[in-house]
Parts: sequence; structure tokens; C-alpha cells
Amino acid sequence: MIITLENDQDKLQISEELEQLLTAGLNVVARLHSLSERTEVDITIVDDEEIHMLNRDYRNVDRPTDVLSFALDEESEEEPELLGGPEEHLLGDIIISAETASRQAEEFGHGLEREIVYLAVHGLLHLLGYDHMTDEDKAVMRAKEEEALREIRLSEEFLVH
Repeated sequence: MIITLENDQDKLQISEELEQLLTAGLNVVARLHSLSERTEVDITIVDDEEIHMLNRDYRNVDRPTDVLSFALDEESEEEPELLGGPEEHLLGDIIISAETASRQAEEFGHGLEREIVYLAVHGLLHLLGYDHMTDEDKAVMRAKEEEALREIRLSEEFLVH
């Protein structure tokens, strides 16, 4: 999987360890869902002000949120035109608010790294078609999230309370 990470905020430091955990968590989801190595996802870390604006403009919800996913699935029925190599499949964008993630990490009693990686995994699952509108769908999505986080030792059973 091709993962692009952009840090567009200056409220919180994004460590190299966090970048490695993000990449590891997303790669686990990619492997569990048999995604091509050419599948691309872009992660952008923003502040509450930026995610509030996106949430308002795209979802008509006038408040900040923790994560937004924007599917940019470019696959179509037509054969791609090959221009010198295998086609990349741009799955979409995942936008995470560092400020909201920090508050939630404190509220839930676990580290910022776990919260941001969880939100990235959650966002990627949305891009893959998972949702949590019903209790049944929520249970399936939570199980998929924990399965991915377990492999990188960030699932709930590894958290010290």
C-alpha cells in the first residue's frame, strides 16, 4: 500500500514512531482486505479549525470531528490507459484532527499514538465500505478495527488501565 502522510497542523508533534505505527496499522488493514500494493491512501493531520470547516462543508455538521474519509476510488469500468507502468489505485483521503485525537486519547485513557492509529484504521475501513450506522454494522467494524490494531499491539487488550 502506498501511504502519504501530511502534517498540516502545528498544535501537536507527530513523531517518527507515530508515523511508523500509522503505516503499520494501515498495511495490516490492506493485507487483511487483499488490497494491491499499488493502492494509495492519503492521510492528512489537521487542527480542529480545519476539520470543522471540512465537516461543515461536506457533511453539513457544524462542529469539529475526529476523522473524515473521502473516497476517491478511481476504478472504473473502462480499461486504464497505461503510461509506463502499473496503475495506482487512489482509494481516498483520511483527515484526522490532532486536537480532537489528543482529547479523546485522554478521555479514553490511552496514548495519542493509539488514538491516531485507531482513527486512521477507522477511516480506511470507511473507504473500504464499512460503516457503523446500525449496531450490527458497528460490531463488524469494531471487530475489524481491533483485529488490525491487535497485530501491531495497540488493541484494547494491550492497553494498561
